[in-house]
Amino acid sequence: MKLYPIESGNFKLDGGAMFGVVPKSIWNKTNPADANNLIDMAARCLLIEDGDRLTLIDTGMGNKQNDKFFGYYSLWGDHSIDKSLAQWGFNRDDITDVFLTHLHFDHVGGAIQWNKDRTGYEPAFKNAHFWTNDNHWEWATKPNAREKASFLSENILPMQQSGQLKFVNRPEGAFLEQSELSFGILFADGHTEKQMLPHINYNGKTIVYTADLLPTAGHIPLPYVMGYDTRPLLTIDEKEKFLNEAADNGYYLMLGHDAHNEIITVQKTDKGVRLKEVFTCADILI
Repeated sequence: MKLYPIESGNFKLDGGAMFGVVPKSIWNKTNPADANNLIDMAARCLLIEDGDRLTLIDTGMGNKQNDKFFGYYSLWGDHSIDKSLAQWGFNRDDITDVFLTHLHFDHVGGAIQWNKDRTGYEPAFKNAHFWTNDNHWEWATKPNAREKASFLSENILPMQQSGQLKFVNRPEGAFLEQSELSFGILFADGHTEKQMLPHINYNGKTIVYTADLLPTAGHIPLPYVMGYDTRPLLTIDEKEKFLNEAADNGYYLMLGHDAHNEIITVQKTDKGVRLKEVFTCADILI
């Protein structure tokens, strides 16, 4: 097995929205805001090469939305999925599976693209299965008012219409030891219904892609919960359990949204679980 970081692009979000009830005077120390109160964000994905299977975890925003849409998110940098795949000698057609932690636009937008004459949409990975779970699919295709702006039908329905959609066989509990994709999955419901966090055994380490349970290193303290979360109190409970487990077991946490900290470890302290070490993806994955 080999793991590769895939940088799909960078953007900015309102710092207050990203940290909920935590005052700016506190979160600004770890995630400094610009003059418009915006903080740097990444859309860092993960590519797993395992035998003849090539699995991409999340896809970023993609590029099919209009300028007005992208104007809300202050895109910056020159990363793209195509450039990042090419860096490791791959292209979109090589991808056999796209595993989506959840179906918010900044995680799934790159899965679907315009067709050639821009009359409709098609999968951006023509040879891949797209993996989600039945509960989250139902949640995303019949969205609540709070998340409706994040679940865009053009990002989601074409996966089903193409016949390339697959559902993970979900267990009764919160953790699936071994999925169809050869890694474990933690299911978390605080951010959105049945978000999925891959746990990958790699070179004697456990790599966890933390998705939106832990978007940045600045979100480690328990009350630091995004305003976007549908069930913030549940997020706190889920995060506490996860971070304690990560500290006890020495997990390496790959942060999908942290523009400046790629992989971290955590440790227990008198103040609770806190940041231990910071690594680049090159240190751990390649």
